[in-house]
Amino acid sequence: MNTTSQEFDRVIGICRTLYTNKMQDYGSAWRILRLPSLTDQIFIKAQRIRSLQENEVRKVDEDETGEFIGIINYSIMALIQLDLGVVDQPDLDTAKATQLYDEKVALTKALMEAKNHDYGEAWRDMRVSSLTDLILQKLLRVKQIEDNKGKTIVSEGIDANYQDMINYSVFALILMGFAK
Repeated sequence: MNTTSQEFDRVIGICRTLYTNKMQDYGSAWRILRLPSLTDQIFIKAQRIRSLQENEVRKVDEDETGEFIGIINYSIMALIQLDLGVVDQPDLDTAKATQLYDEKVALTKALMEAKNHDYGEAWRDMRVSSLTDLILQKLLRVKQIEDNKGKTIVSEGIDANYQDMINYSVFALILMGFAK
């Protein structure tokens, strides 16, 4: 478990660096995105990963790594949007956006550690393709909850689904050797 925690931190560290660098380049332009738009961005990335995993020919010489990083960062943005709501103009500086990022990561890591304890790190025996499918399943659930205006009868909320997508993406990157 200690190894998983360290690997999680290494993966998130790389994702966080990209996030802060993009904040410097673009500011918080993403703050205007409504949740369904963020969900669709994540969906596009997950679909691309699945396509890369299934197709023998690649017309762009890239692997899934960048797409999993994108899923992590867009999911964290979605968690922030859930709390702050959508704005008409970018309103966060890099320091505040990074603080919010770190808060969402801390909550997501705590969830990962609790579930990892209960599941006994079963994800280590999974295939990356299975983690991709689970992310796509979570996305379909989020889309349905969004279509239901956020109402659920017995299901966990949107936030838990975004957190699971972050954790599945981290696991996939670890399995791909990205955390070494």
